[in-house]
Amino acid sequence: MQPKLSVITIVYNNVKDIERTMLSVLNQTYPNIEYIMIDGGSKDGTAEAIYKHKSRLAQFISEPDNGIYDAMNKGLALATGDYVLFMNSGDEIYAPETVTEVFETAASADIYYGETEMYNERWESLGQRRHCAPEIFNWKSFRYGMSISHQAIYVKRSLAQPFDLRYKYSSDIDWIIRVAKNASSILNTHMYVAKYLVGGMSKKKHFASLRERFRIFSKYYGLIPNLINHLFIAGNLAMYFVRHRRTND
Repeated sequence: MQPKLSVITIVYNNVKDIERTMLSVLNQTYPNIEYIMIDGGSKDGTAEAIYKHKSRLAQFISEPDNGIYDAMNKGLALATGDYVLFMNSGDEIYAPETVTEVFETAASADIYYGETEMYNERWESLGQRRHCAPEIFNWKSFRYGMSISHQAIYVKRSLAQPFDLRYKYSSDIDWIIRVAKNASSILNTHMYVAKYLVGGMSKKKHFASLRERFRIFSKYYGLIPNLINHLFIAGNLAMYFVRHRRTND
């Protein structure tokens, strides 16, 4: 079986990185990929860079949107695959064989997930994320931090509800928790599946993002447990920074 994978890339004014992201998808050895591009009406040549590969795209929309998660919802609404994967501009699927290897690990899981490698703007590796992917993942696994990035999780489309637009910077956390709550089989691939470019919107709006995360975690885990969990989060962050002089989120 080779389930169809819908890969969705959203972008706005990122001509520097968009083609690298696209080629990481288009050069996959896996044959059953539907690639959907959602551009927010870029003015810097991004749309023209995308258009060079238009014949290999299932869908290409270039129009203004109401932010990251509105664009992701547009892509999700167009998806027809058995699974969906969000690979935003600047990020990459880890290697050309990655999608093939993900689906070879087991058949018909509701969720497949793996590790993410971090990269800086010069595309130099910063190593593994501080939050390693847990050996066993469920909807409670985020209580000590976002241990899986959305670039590293393949979700059965039947479970993928729209992103909650009340959250502007951290709706992907809410989305993954909701998906995981409804999943019956979640598979750890035990491999790197994504490369992530640090410095996205959640970093540029870091404190607003943290406030949203706190609200989301309190909604699912309770206010008092969340306050206690954040003591552990702060302690782990401090120890990691002392050892590495960076946070690697």
